[in-house]
Formats: sequence, C-alpha cells, structure tokens
Amino acid sequence: MKVHEYQAKSLFAEFGIPIPRGKVALKATEAGAIAAELGEKVVLKAQVHAGGRGKAGGVKITGSYDATKVAGEMLGTRLVTHQTGPEGVPVNSLLVEETLDIERELYLAIIIDSATGTPMIMASEAGGMDIEEVAAKTPEKIITAHIDPGMMFFQPFMARKIAFGLNLSPAMVRQAVPLLSGLCRLFQTKDCSMVEINPLVVTIDGRLLALDAKINFDDNALYRHKKISAMYDESQEDVLEVEAKAKGIENYIKLDGDIANLVNGAGMAMATMDTLKLAGGNPANFLDIGTINDPARVVNAFRILTADPGVKTVLVNIFGGMTRVDVIATGVVEAFKQIGVRVPVVVRLAGTNLAEGEKILDESGLNLIRAYTFQEAAEKAVAAAAGKL
Repeated sequence: MKVHEYQAKSLFAEFGIPIPRGKVALKATEAGAIAAELGEKVVLKAQVHAGGRGKAGGVKITGSYDATKVAGEMLGTRLVTHQTGPEGVPVNSLLVEETLDIERELYLAIIIDSATGTPMIMASEAGGMDIEEVAAKTPEKIITAHIDPGMMFFQPFMARKIAFGLNLSPAMVRQAVPLLSGLCRLFQTKDCSMVEINPLVVTIDGRLLALDAKINFDDNALYRHKKISAMYDESQEDVLEVEAKAKGIENYIKLDGDIANLVNGAGMAMATMDTLKLAGGNPANFLDIGTINDPARVVNAFRILTADPGVKTVLVNIFGGMTRVDVIATGVVEAFKQIGVRVPVVVRLAGTNLAEGEKILDESGLNLIRAYTFQEAAEKAVAAAAGKL
C-alpha cells in the first residue's frame, strides 16, 4: 500500500527524522493561509501516488502572496507523469512547505533485497535523480548495506559507514546516525516494503532534512496497523482495481491490452500472459482468482474484466488442483446469465473434476471457444480479439 508524501512525513516526524516545515491543504484558501505562516516563498507539491511530479508540473515554487491562486490552478486537476499513464491521477491535496537553501542532494532508501530476503540500505550522492538511472549509468555511486535482523536489526556503525561513504562532514555524520536509525525503526515497526528519501538534502545552514518521502507498506501486515490502513486513498488507484478489491478479488492489476484473462495461481497467470504475448496478443490484466470454490467469485471476476472498455475477448485458463473445474465452469455459465457477456470467451480447463466441468459447459448451450492446451488457448484468444473467430 502506498501513502501520500505528507502522510509519510508525519511518520518520519514520529520516528525523529527531520523534515521541512509544512502542512497539507485540501483547498486553495487553506494553502494560502499555510503559506502565510511559512514565509515569503513556499513550495506547493501535488499529493499523488506517482513519481516524476516535478517534471509534470506537480511541484511549484511561489510567493506566499500568490499561493492561493497557484493552489487553485493545481487542485482538482489530473497530473500525468511517466508513472501514471495518459489518464493521470487526481490532485486532491497539496503539501505546502517552506523553501530551503540547499547545498547538496543525496539519495537514501531501505528496500527488501529479493536476493537475500533481508532489508537493504541504499544511498547515493546522486540525489534528486531516478535511482534506476543512477544504477544504469553510474552504479559505483550507489552504496549498499544489508541489515541482519538477528543483529538487533541495526547498528550505529552501519550508519557511520554510509554517512562517510556519502562524503558527509563530521557534523553531518552526527545528524545522519539518528536519522538512519529512525528510518530503520520505522521500516521495521511499521512493516514497510520500501522507504525512500529522494532527495535527502544538506542545507547551507548545516541541516540534514528529508525533502521528499515515499513509503510503501506490506499489504499482508496492514491488519496490525489500523491507522496506516486508514491512510489508503482509493482515488489514486485504478477504478477497476478498487472495485475488484471491494468484490474480494485481491490479485487484479489492470494493463493496457485487449485480452482479459482469468487464471488461478500467480505463476499460471504470468505464464498465461507470457503465452499471449508470444502468440502476438496483449494482456488486458493480471488476475489470479486464487484457490476458490465459489461460482460467485467467478461471476464477480467477469464483471471486472468485461467492465474494461478495451477488452475484446476473455481467456479463462484454469488448472484445477484444490480449485474444482466444475465450480469454475458453473461460474462461467452464471456470468453469462447474470451480466450478459458480449465478448468472445475462450475456455481452457484441466485438473480436478474436469469431466464434470466439461459437461456443464457442453450442456450450457453457450457459444464458447474451447481450447485444450496453453498455446491453443492463447492463439485462439488472439484470433478472437482480432475478430477472426
């Protein structure tokens, strides 16, 4: 789960991580009042779940006298960045902050290293840039340090090593140690999957501050953090993904293709998408319906898939293990009865109760396109999407 910058910074403050002075505004007049409190010049930052705000016009520096006008021009718009797609995301709030005289910009983050399964600190002197670009062009500028959970999680010597690696002065190192310690405690205590500060700035007057803040949380641990769960802003998510979650379909991600797929198992879903691409098609979504034996869940999945106006066909690819094929087949038939599916549907079934499932589809009288192998299913789905079946 993602949160907005102002929410992330409130957690930073809770763990002793220094941040600029500022407040969130939901209205232009509120932004003007906050700006008047902060000083002659302020920065207005669109609160959206996407990077690249500055290049897209989502970060503006203005005089306090003009803050209300500028905020009014930003609020209520949709911000389009390289991470949002052409539809953009709504700007419903602004973070109004003091401006700073910056001497240096650094990068600092904690992520989960998939290779070791442990938290890893990443730091770089190349702050303010996309870390992917830094890694590709100048990987030697990235400092990493793994945190051993069995070693009381974090040790001050690690912070000093990273701080000196960033060529910070001794005075800055003394500020960096508690900052890094607080960041690690936040990461561990709140079950984060990523904490990023880009940039972490050194000001001309000798302060070390988190100028930006990004936190992602482990969805599976949110039941332990009710206050964080309450920070969820569904307006920043795709409408169909929000609706899918509301209907109990957690593993749905909308993509930009035209072949919707309904699959059980994450690995099988990824293999199905790969096979569609290999056959010349474009998946419209990732959907792992999971181990279910409830026809209503299949019907709800069809509601989500067919609500996407870009979908030209649906591929049902099921391997029944604990999931029973006859239950899936019943769900497919019910979907046609309840929602009137108007696009071609390709069905490939295998596994538990296959004969019973095949019989249900045979007796339904539905004009389904049947397939019996991965490749056949993908090829028929691509042909159906192209209007050739």
